[in-house]
Amino acid sequence: MFGLTFDKLLIVAVIAAFLIGPERLPTYAAKLGQLVRSLRDFANGAKTRMRDEMGPEFDEVDWKKLDPRQYDPRRIIREALLEDTPAPASAIKPVTQSAYAQRRGALTPGAVPPFDAEAT
Repeated sequence: MFGLTFDKLLIVAVIAAFLIGPERLPTYAAKLGQLVRSLRDFANGAKTRMRDEMGPEFDEVDWKKLDPRQYDPRRIIREALLEDTPAPASAIKPVTQSAYAQRRGALTPGAVPPFDAEAT
């Protein structure tokens, strides 16, 4: 997280201890403890609220699947292309021999194709 290692955090803590001084250090340590407790309580409250609002389905959710770090656009596209979803009946329209011949004859060079409201 932010490239911080334990060594760097220890150095920052030592520098902060020297800057704050021994008189104010217990006060700031207590404030830091309160901040950490309030953040933990906030996170637990949010989790409890989610569990209350979602009901028993909250425990059934696969949270690892929803992790944005698992996002792989290639996999998502592959799954979307391989899905077996039937096309709507209006999209599948058989072309008859006469309609094919009519369209082919209308598209000769220089000819203007007729407007076909069904084809659009």
